[in-house]
Amino acid sequence: MAVLTGPPPPAPLPDPSPASLPEPRPLAPPVRPARTEPAAFWLYLPGAAMSIVAVLLLGFVAHVTLISQLRFERSQQTAYADFRQDLANAVAPVGQLDENGKLHPLGTPVAVLQIPALGARFVVLEGTTSGVTQLGPGHRRDTVLPGQAGTSIIMGRRSSYGAPFAGLDLLNTGDQILVSTGQGKDFVYKVISVRTKDVLKPVPVATGAGRLTLVTADGGPFYPTDVLRVDADLVTAPQPAPPRPLTAAGLPASEKTMGTDPDAWILVVLWGQALLLATLALVWARSRWGRWQAWTVGVPVLGSLGLATADQIARLLPNLL
Repeated sequence: MAVLTGPPPPAPLPDPSPASLPEPRPLAPPVRPARTEPAAFWLYLPGAAMSIVAVLLLGFVAHVTLISQLRFERSQQTAYADFRQDLANAVAPVGQLDENGKLHPLGTPVAVLQIPALGARFVVLEGTTSGVTQLGPGHRRDTVLPGQAGTSIIMGRRSSYGAPFAGLDLLNTGDQILVSTGQGKDFVYKVISVRTKDVLKPVPVATGAGRLTLVTADGGPFYPTDVLRVDADLVTAPQPAPPRPLTAAGLPASEKTMGTDPDAWILVVLWGQALLLATLALVWARSRWGRWQAWTVGVPVLGSLGLATADQIARLLPNLL
């Protein structure tokens, strides 16, 4: 009998029931990119510190030479408005003491000084500390006010904070100096000498007469080598001078010629601590956020703190600089 040949019958299909399906293979975990850890905090600290110190030094120079000029002009405008108001209300200072028998606060406007030969006009403030002369020429408190019998001394800066007395060495004998106070307008002085320590002092002022001495630094800008004095005698009738309880013996060293203001150290330390904390915060932010993000936030903060610190450091410089 012949045997039939042909293709084998198809294999039976697998049972589609879940019990017959093979076990699923576990999926491999997804490959994530390696995380870039921020650089260590201390790696950024030296470079950032050097950069900030350099910026602060430049900021200090800018403050003393440029920003101080703007501050001087603003303070003079404010002082002039205050002094005019005091004159209108007849409460402008005429002596060391106010109506309550206390010394006038440092920085109180006491006079308006005009030097026609220099085209200059300034409000004179009470006191000669470095902080006061940042705002304008200062009246030495142990001397009489301008226009009164006796010698009145006014001190001003030569190079910084408006440099109100920068041109005193250009005055000549016979030039006029005009002063207005609470006792009257335009007391007239005439220059009798422009001198340094190598020049003899003028003849002492006669009893009952008046004299004005303007004092500033002499030498190169920001490098004083001497003290310059301009003496001028009062040619109009002098006014009486009230008693002066504060004498030269009681005047603080910070208000004398080329004096510095030690009280500024407290604020220098406080502002310096704030600046240090801000610097550390900036370095930390740079290591976490990135360079540009950190500097965008930190520069305005550091700039404000740096200017405040520079302003207090400037009080440690001589009051005639």
